[in-house]
Amino acid sequence: MKHIMLVNAVHKEQMRMATVNEKGILVDFNIEMPTREPITGNIYKGRVLKVERGLQAAFVDYGGSKDGFLPLKDVSSEYLSGPENGQSGGRPVLKAGQEIIVQAIREAVGNKGALLTAYVSLPGRYLVLLPNKPGSGISRKVEDEEDRQKIKNLMKQIKIPETMGFIVRTAGYNRTKQEISRDYQHLVRLWKEINKKAKSIHEPSMIYQETDFGVRSIRDYLTSEIEEIMVDDQETFRKMRAYL
Repeated sequence: MKHIMLVNAVHKEQMRMATVNEKGILVDFNIEMPTREPITGNIYKGRVLKVERGLQAAFVDYGGSKDGFLPLKDVSSEYLSGPENGQSGGRPVLKAGQEIIVQAIREAVGNKGALLTAYVSLPGRYLVLLPNKPGSGISRKVEDEEDRQKIKNLMKQIKIPETMGFIVRTAGYNRTKQEISRDYQHLVRLWKEINKKAKSIHEPSMIYQETDFGVRSIRDYLTSEIEEIMVDDQETFRKMRAYL
C-alpha cells in the first residue's frame, strides 16, 4: 500500500512528521518542540574536571554552559588507567584532567548539567553502531524468533571488530547483506572522522551534531511503502535530499 511522508518543518518551534497510507490513515507520527537547540545525541570532546567516588560519577567540561554528569558505569575501559594512588590490586580509574569523547543522552535541566556517556552510539538507517561497546542486539519490534535468527545469520557474514558492537534496527529487517554492510561502513567512516576531529582540537567542544529533524525523519521512519515525501521548508528539503 502506498504511503506518503509529510514533513512540516517551516516553523522551527514545532516540527512534525507524519506518514499516511493511500486512504489518509495515520501510520506514524513524530513531533519536536525544541525550546533551544537540542544536544541529545551530540558528541563532544570533553575534559574530566573531577571524579566523585561517593557519587560514582565524574563532572566533565564538554563546552556547555554547565558541566556534564558522567556516571562511572558509563565509562569504557579505554579511558581507565592504572590503580588510584598506585595501589596494587586496585581498580583502574578515571582521572581529573583526562580528555574523553562523550555523548549527551539527556539535556541539561535547571541546575543539573547534561547527562553524558562514554559509550557512544551512532544510529544509521539499518544499524546503530556501538564503536566502543562490544555486543549485539536486535530491535524488540522484530518479535518473530525465526526472523530474528535470519538477522543474526546475516550479521555473522559481516566482519565487525570484536571491540565494536551493534544493534539492528527495525528498518534492518529483510534488508540484504549489501545494504546492511553499506550502512555499517558508513558508520565506521563517521566514527573515524569523529576521532580524527577530536585529535585536532584542544578545547572541550562539540565534534559531531545529531542530524536535523528532516534527516532523522528519513533515517528513522522511511520504509519501502513510502513512495512520496512532501516537505514545506526549502532548507530541510535540501538536507533530506542530500541524505537520500
